[in-house]
Amino acid sequence: MPTSFSVAGHLIDLHARTTRPVTVHVADGLIERIEPADDVPDRYLMPGFVDAHVHVESSMLPPSEFARAAVPHGTVGTVSDPHEIANVLGVDGVEYMIEDGAQVPFHFAFGAPSCVPATPFETSGAALGPDAVAALLDRDDVPYLSEMMNFPGAINRDDEVMAKIEAAVTRGKPVDGHAPGLRGEGVEKYANAGVETDHECFEIEAAREKLEAGMKIAIREGSAAKNFDELIPLMDEVPERLMFCSDDKHPDALVDSHIDGLVRRALGQGYDRYDVLYAACVHPVEHYGLDIGLLREGDPADFIVVGDPNAPHVQRTYVEGELVAEEGETLISRTSSEVVNRFEASPVSRDAFEVGADAEQMRVITAVDNQLMTGEQIVDSPMEDGHAVADPERDVLKLAVVNRYEDAAPAVSFIQGFGLDKGALASSVAHDSHNVVAVGTSNEALARAVNAVIEEQGGIGAVDGDDEHMLPLPVAGLISDRSYDEVARRYTTLSRFVQDELGSPMDAPFMTLSFMALLVIPQLKLSDKGLFDGESFSFVDRFVVER
Repeated sequence: MPTSFSVAGHLIDLHARTTRPVTVHVADGLIERIEPADDVPDRYLMPGFVDAHVHVESSMLPPSEFARAAVPHGTVGTVSDPHEIANVLGVDGVEYMIEDGAQVPFHFAFGAPSCVPATPFETSGAALGPDAVAALLDRDDVPYLSEMMNFPGAINRDDEVMAKIEAAVTRGKPVDGHAPGLRGEGVEKYANAGVETDHECFEIEAAREKLEAGMKIAIREGSAAKNFDELIPLMDEVPERLMFCSDDKHPDALVDSHIDGLVRRALGQGYDRYDVLYAACVHPVEHYGLDIGLLREGDPADFIVVGDPNAPHVQRTYVEGELVAEEGETLISRTSSEVVNRFEASPVSRDAFEVGADAEQMRVITAVDNQLMTGEQIVDSPMEDGHAVADPERDVLKLAVVNRYEDAAPAVSFIQGFGLDKGALASSVAHDSHNVVAVGTSNEALARAVNAVIEEQGGIGAVDGDDEHMLPLPVAGLISDRSYDEVARRYTTLSRFVQDELGSPMDAPFMTLSFMALLVIPQLKLSDKGLFDGESFSFVDRFVVER
């Protein structure tokens, strides 16, 4: 790579809110100077995009491979919460993410996970107390406290929660929030605890309440939770308090688009170009104090070249003066890191998924495609020989969570929404503790899908009779060791098998399945310890006699 070069084009100067012809001179990875020019090519130069909140692990890629997939979309950095791998491996997992990401030209800002485990109502592989969190925050390469999911603890000033928040505040580092469905007095209490952002708003009025309390909002559009359409009107109300994020992006979706897709959608709806680009480029950098350039003299040379500024498709991406993507192709070379994992579960039998009962009715989780929230239904119990069974004709399927850290009996309940006609799917990507979660039409299918994941020591898979499809995830049971394009292809094949052969109507069945054990997002979820009501924050019985 040359130590110096120049690029001419129309500079979209976000701070001055002007667009003008210039020549940008780059030397030793920095913007040396920006000179006015009279005759420039018909292209536009702007700062690179930054994802304001993402779990890199949800892409099923290590950070180095995530970067290779993201830079063709003009992404130059992410605010990354390593919460997922921390739940499996603790501080070692966080260090793995930092070290792997440091191998490539990309700006990863990994936070200190605040909620490991997320709740005491599930089995995780690690725990990070206040001392461990403070030690991570002491690092210069850990610039913030990751999402405080225990919002009841923050509202009620729980000692451990507040110790973690205080550790960030005293070090001058931001505190991220996570409070789905929080409204009313609790919002102000949550913000006053020191929490500064939220990416979990799925209703615009809830976002407005948090904005009024002084928080900033990250508009999320991921593979499961899609809130862009609901929240984008805020761009006309409080553009200075908005960012864009993906939160959880599966590999097929990441190959298709990233923050660039949200920018095109917002501009296509007529929102102000500078407001939209501020949210996509500037606000995350300024809020988190990131060392990412914003196309000013003296900044790191992190910028992109696009054609039409009203529907920007990225032609080139530069990170610290290095050309890392051109015309949709990554130029970052593949790297490798040591495979790390923790997987102790033994194979399970079909009988482990039997549910004995004589109750007339039962609680059923209702899953909603493209949403993290679930509901609850009371349905008549489908029974055979004194056992509750799946009833695919009514879309009443069995949901199971199997402890991956030690041998234990599976937790089994029932769910609607996946629409399987036959077979089962299973995954060791199961937020937040990443035990094995599975949904299926029979005990036999559940056992086969779960055991396929256990045999691989982590992965996602689907089965029907003798037909089996697997994507192994050998790194912490969350991440593949293959290239991003291969992972995307295999993930797409798996999803299509579930949709076309097993009958699921869901757009993202594996992403939706991965959130069915996420207890901190209401309403009804299943942990390895039992059926859990996220509103009362307590376990509930599977069966009821009366509504």
